[in-house]
Amino acid sequence: MNYLNQIGVIADIAGTQLTPQDQQFLQQPEIAGIILFSRNFTSPEQLAALTQAIHELRPDLLISVDQEGGRVQRFREGFTRLPAMLTLESLYQEQPQQTLTLAQDLGWLMASELTEYGVHLSYAPVLDIERDCSQVIGDRAFGHDAQTVSLLAGAYIDGMSSAGMAAVGKHFPGHGAVVADSHLELPIDDRPRSELDYDMQPFAELIKANKLVGIMPAHVRYPAVDPHHTAGFSALWLQTILRQQLAFDGLIFSDDLSMAGAAAAGGYGERSQKAIHAGCNALLACNNRDAAIEVVATVKQIMAQQPTLTHLNLSGLIPPKPSLTPAVQQRRQAIQQTILSSVML
Repeated sequence: MNYLNQIGVIADIAGTQLTPQDQQFLQQPEIAGIILFSRNFTSPEQLAALTQAIHELRPDLLISVDQEGGRVQRFREGFTRLPAMLTLESLYQEQPQQTLTLAQDLGWLMASELTEYGVHLSYAPVLDIERDCSQVIGDRAFGHDAQTVSLLAGAYIDGMSSAGMAAVGKHFPGHGAVVADSHLELPIDDRPRSELDYDMQPFAELIKANKLVGIMPAHVRYPAVDPHHTAGFSALWLQTILRQQLAFDGLIFSDDLSMAGAAAAGGYGERSQKAIHAGCNALLACNNRDAAIEVVATVKQIMAQQPTLTHLNLSGLIPPKPSLTPAVQQRRQAIQQTILSSVML
């Protein structure tokens, strides 16, 4: 599906069930999806009831989460405790083929568990190259070099795909070389373009292999390319480099517009305008309902001004409900045992 002229908002809710206010808010056509957090989860059974309620309200809404493993796993009780992906790197150096199979198994396990309870997408994999300095990436990365990241993340995506889940690579063009956490402040990566190109290799290779449905840019400023805007607000990054040079024609998700790294772009309306102008299709507005309301209003205004734009429809990314067969249960148990025996936790 061609998303290039579509825009919409990925919003959130405060609690473990829909309120009347949530129901009214989510029925706006500018809302294209929901992102869930740990506060929205108490058990797999509660999660299933929540996703069913969302689906009954809006069958077309994409329900998403960050379920990477390690430090970033929103649903834990009743789900497999997934390892941090960096644990795969040392295993890969010793047993490359077995580790690629394990990476594929982990992608399948993560996706199959989520889709069983009505969650359609995890924002994964992380394609940043770890450089032992970032406060926010760290063991979320698959490795310390581009080739390892590309191979392990590619296998992980294959596993996700076999469970029906699309892959969203983040954080373009690479967040691993800056110390600052973009959730809390604005990071600036002053490296030359040649080093940025190296960090982009996993994105470029997985785009070429047609494995990425979506990409999420970083709230990081890279003066070697654009001294004025972070990647998520930069047409140079998203249009010239990502769309034209790397030939990516999929979805571009903004990172959360409430993050401190986005604040330099102005208020929420201005952040939304800049993200859309740069080329983002899906605007994430999290942890602030008033801000999300402003983002929705901005999208509505821009669509009224530009009739070529249409509402973002992500229903094509919603996988069918999986069947929990004995074979699926056996495969999960086997992978869980491998995780434990490999000392990955």
